[in-house]
Order: sequence, then C-alpha cells, then structure tokens
Amino acid sequence: MTVAIAKKMTFDEFLSYDDGTDFLYELENGELIPIYAESDINHRIAIFLLTSFFNIGISHNRLRMKTEIAVHSRQVNVRVPDLMVYSEELAIAMQGATRSLILLDMPPPLLVVEVVSPNQASRDYRYKRTEYAARGIAEYWIVDAIAQKVTVLEWVEGFYEEKVYEGEQAIASPIFADIQLTAAQVLQNC
Repeated sequence: MTVAIAKKMTFDEFLSYDDGTDFLYELENGELIPIYAESDINHRIAIFLLTSFFNIGISHNRLRMKTEIAVHSRQVNVRVPDLMVYSEELAIAMQGATRSLILLDMPPPLLVVEVVSPNQASRDYRYKRTEYAARGIAEYWIVDAIAQKVTVLEWVEGFYEEKVYEGEQAIASPIFADIQLTAAQVLQNC
C-alpha cells in the first residue's frame, strides 16, 4: 500500500515529512510506503541475528535495527532494513545524528539484512538488491522464512553474487567469517 499524495515526493520533502503519527515509511520513487508492524517471526529472526553478530564481537554501536538508508533508484529512495552492521567509519559518521538515517554522502553499512514479509518478496529480492548494490553495500542477506532459505549476496564489482543456504548448510559470510550459523538456526524461530 502507498500513501496517496498529490505529487511525487522529493527526498528533501521526505526528510521533513510528518503526518503526526509514529509510522515509519520508505520512500520509493517519490511515493511513501508505510512500514507496517513486523510479524513476531520477523522480529525474532532479526533479534537472533543481532545477538549472533554481537556475540562474535561486533560492538553495540555498530549494530542497528530499523535504521533508514538513502539509496539510488530512479530517484533517491529510503529503505528501512531489519538489521544493519555499520563499519567503524559509518559509526563515527552517525555520532550525534538527530535522525537515524544514513545519507548518500556517508559510508555504506557493511551488511544489510532484510527479513522477507509476506507479499513483499519481490521488493527484497529485486528492487532492494539493485539499490543496495548501487549503494556499494558489501553484503546483503535476505532471510526468507516462507521459502525456508537464507540468501547471502556479496558485492563484487558493482553487482551481487548470490549463495543460497537451506537446512543445516553453514552460512558463509564473506565479511564476518567468525559467524557460525546454519540456515536452520536462523530460521528456527519460524
């Protein structure tokens, strides 16, 4: 569902938009896309992954849930991934920010994780994949509880190379070699 507005919204208009609610929105080609409350399964998966990255030594100041990130598409879009791991440079750039929004002139996060919501698979597998690659995000995970798989995408020369993990297959993270998880462990919350 999109929010009806008279004309396409610019990025600057999005930055100052306030409808008087606590809703989160993504900006997609000038249209506001409401971010509805996640399912309990999606929350559990995201929290499990957050604690897994924390447990391998990623500091709390580099782990984020539901942080906005500006990305390129036909226009500047804003996405709200389920989980991100910041680089040290990005963590420093975000210090003192008044809004949890990674702007285009900031370093990209090292990792973005999207937990697929029902009826949203094409956005996570197609559109966000292209946008995150264009943003130079080194690693993108798509956790799909419906299809029971974890897709790990590694950014190589401007495009993502994909590996799919199911069941007891150990997930190989190009950046986080210390993470020792199987697809089943990530999806155990389903």
